[in-house]
Amino acid sequence: MSLIIDGHNLINALPDIDLDDPHDEAKLVEKLKGYCGRTGQRCTVVFDHGIPGGQSRNLSTGQVKVIFAAAYRTNADRVIRERIRKTANPGAVTVVSSDHEVRDAALACQIRVLTSGEFADLMVRTMNRREEKPLQDQAADVHLSPAEVDEWLRLFGEPGDHDRR
Repeated sequence: MSLIIDGHNLINALPDIDLDDPHDEAKLVEKLKGYCGRTGQRCTVVFDHGIPGGQSRNLSTGQVKVIFAAAYRTNADRVIRERIRKTANPGAVTVVSSDHEVRDAALACQIRVLTSGEFADLMVRTMNRREEKPLQDQAADVHLSPAEVDEWLRLFGEPGDHDRR
């Protein structure tokens, strides 16, 4: 599954990142790295007003591709609509945006859509989900045969043997 995310739209839906923060994009990318690492998904997040625009080598990773729409020539919504139009496998993509034109373009191409608020809730729930305890941390019901008990006693002595020394 692949995600195409309207970055500033999603920031606006998250309670702990503010659009006025000069590091808002980097904070969102860090959250998306954690989410994608946990879910195994890949995403492309598109932000407005990049100078000069294009993919950010500094912020992008193998799972999270970061793109800035070129300032003065385009915007994130147009970049996302173009990516929607070029999607080869619509069933493997989800678009995250609350913008009606972006959502309509995705739905017209039979691409699944989540509002930024819906995805923000999903992301928070996923990141807050407790990990299952590894098997070695779970109490095990161990049964030893009489021969195994004798071997343990031979190796480590009878209970209380170390107290007599």
